[in-house]
Amino acid sequence: MVVFHMRLWTELGQGTVKVRCFRQKCSQCHNATMEDARIATDDLDALLEKLVERLRIKCYHEAPSKRPNRPYWRTEVEKHQAAHFYLCHCELTCEEGHSGPTYESMQAVFDSKAFRPVVNLSNPTITNISFTLYAVLGVNEKTQILTTFLWLRLFWHHELLIWDPDECDGVTRISLPVSNLWTPDIIVYEFVDDDVSQACPYVYVNHTGHIRWDRMLRLVSSCNLEIFSFPFDVQNCTFTFGSYMHTIKDVRVSPALTFDEMSRNSMNYLEASGEWELVSIQGESSILKFGIDEWDIITFWVVIKRRPVLYVVNLLIPSSFLMLIDILSFYLPPHSVDRASFKMTLILGYTVFLLIMNDLLPSTANGTPIIGIYFSVCLALMVISLLETVIITNVLHSNSMKYREVPYWVRVVILKYVASLICYRWPEQLPPPGQAPKNKSNGLEDNNAPWIIQPVTPTPAKHTAMMTVAALPELKQICSDLGDLRAHLASLQKENVLQDQWCHVGYVLDFLLFRVYLMLISCYAMVIICMWCIWIRQ
Repeated sequence: MVVFHMRLWTELGQGTVKVRCFRQKCSQCHNATMEDARIATDDLDALLEKLVERLRIKCYHEAPSKRPNRPYWRTEVEKHQAAHFYLCHCELTCEEGHSGPTYESMQAVFDSKAFRPVVNLSNPTITNISFTLYAVLGVNEKTQILTTFLWLRLFWHHELLIWDPDECDGVTRISLPVSNLWTPDIIVYEFVDDDVSQACPYVYVNHTGHIRWDRMLRLVSSCNLEIFSFPFDVQNCTFTFGSYMHTIKDVRVSPALTFDEMSRNSMNYLEASGEWELVSIQGESSILKFGIDEWDIITFWVVIKRRPVLYVVNLLIPSSFLMLIDILSFYLPPHSVDRASFKMTLILGYTVFLLIMNDLLPSTANGTPIIGIYFSVCLALMVISLLETVIITNVLHSNSMKYREVPYWVRVVILKYVASLICYRWPEQLPPPGQAPKNKSNGLEDNNAPWIIQPVTPTPAKHTAMMTVAALPELKQICSDLGDLRAHLASLQKENVLQDQWCHVGYVLDFLLFRVYLMLISCYAMVIICMWCIWIRQ
């Protein structure tokens, strides 16, 4: 490349010309040699004459000269891509005995760090991005924030930091302070807090101008957390990398590794740490449009899954044990007062358990996790169980103590049909309703028959009459006492019969409600298990 700097004085008809020659090389060609910039003096005179002739014609509108054009030297070179040419004066210089480029040659590059390092500003700077997910530091469901720790790696091309390794003692890579170089303003669009991680002050620069910057990033990003299937939840969070200020005409971004490679590298470090497990990392490149400007971005989808062992051991298993004890409490006698007090104590203990374990449950304003619904329904079932005990106790004690007759519809519906439906076993001494009691050979006579007292030995009539007249008041008193005793015994027998009837009504109701309670718990457990399985598959 030949550059002419001309200065012409038309009044004097004189001028000066400064000539500077540069060499060119294509950065896209492998093993391309530098083009010679040697031009002979005669050839240079021919070039000047040709240039002055064109200036006279174009600028001063003079007639073309009739002198024959002198031939000038010309070099045929290999065709290269003009957009990838760089000038040799952009290369860093090396001194003999000095490994690597000299500081003086790099100082000009350091002074221009405020400008994007390209020869042609119409060419965008391509930035390659890759990261490794090292740890998941925290998930705040209430504020919808995910805190992670990344190892971030950026690559870009600096067209002014180029040198020839053969001239620099074979040095192909050096480290430079990142504060002295231009860096792409790559950010994560979901970032919501300051980065407090340790900064990496140096970068690696290759002799071809490619820069690698490794840095640590504590990323506090917003994420739409779905906690309905907690603790079997799977979260899908997005990390969007892109330039904050430079549009697609200035900075382009692309992944440095494939998404599968980034996913495998992250699994090696995240596999045995914390309660979260990495499922996969996927992504795609896209263009963000805002008004008339466009930005090149890369969107990564980081899918993580919670390890549920901690919550199963501390939440689900104790709750299941308490529900099992509540179910077994139905085998206590219904007429026992200890059954109701036992259930109330159980409810109190379950409430204290929920208060202690409240910190382990996530809470958001968007929804309630299914495990919270599970605990609420379990508490409601325990309250229903206590209510059933209260109803049975009222049936057994209130009605039987008032010695009310069992209504006919109760005997038909409960003691007959419901008892048959639930396969209730009647005691042997009490026949089912509608069956006559069996006659016993040693049974007593009917209580309603009159009582007759017969003497043991016959006595004379006169003597009998005298004794009857003498013992008449005592006999009347004895008969009155016997009548009261007979009435009391009949009342006790009737009370026992009524109590037995109401007890069996309570037993049948308790047996029925116990079956209904088991059915509700079984259906609820099946629904919970099915919903969790569906969410895990999704």
